[in-house]
Amino acid sequence: MQEIKSFNEKRAEIYWWLSSLLAKELTQEALDQYHSAEIRSFLSGLGDNPDLKPSVDHLVDALNRLMDREDAQLELAADFCDLFLKSDRDSALPYASMYVGKSGLLNDEPAREMEALMQKHGVQVDENLNEPADHIAIELDFLGNLIIRSNELESDVEMENALEEQDKFINHALLNWVPKFAAKCKALDDFGFYSAIVTLMVAFMELDSRYLKGE
Repeated sequence: MQEIKSFNEKRAEIYWWLSSLLAKELTQEALDQYHSAEIRSFLSGLGDNPDLKPSVDHLVDALNRLMDREDAQLELAADFCDLFLKSDRDSALPYASMYVGKSGLLNDEPAREMEALMQKHGVQVDENLNEPADHIAIELDFLGNLIIRSNELESDVEMENALEEQDKFINHALLNWVPKFAAKCKALDDFGFYSAIVTLMVAFMELDSRYLKGE
């Protein structure tokens, strides 16, 4: 049980990390950290898994190219705006309702389902995430909370049920649309930093789902 709880902490941290990257533009301070030995070591550790290595390699390549990019922080902020904040035609809008269900963000089924799920679990996401509930950053933040909450459980049966619930959320609330979102990011992101992040996110979710199923 303790081994599962320790691994849960790592899983939650990765989902929170991905959430933070897709919630807002990186500051100069945050960008500087991505060139630190600590972050490079973290990415190297992720890349040790063969399922994650291709997307980690793309991310590291983008980070290396960023070091030579003039006004890197400003350019990356512009990439974020172009990719995630414009119209559906010009951007890869990071909302589930753009890829599943009817059109119309806040009033759409994915947003309502997320709001109900957050209420059911009494989970408050980061107050800085001022977005509809079906925004990818909110869904990832919620998943991190769901994982950490399961570490409060004591019985094997409760933990098994919690892991099944996490797998259900990954498959029914995320993997039902994020591959399409990732494909659109890849098509629109010329520099490649954010498309590498989103591709890594999909690969990690798929790997995590297999882990939760015991495969």
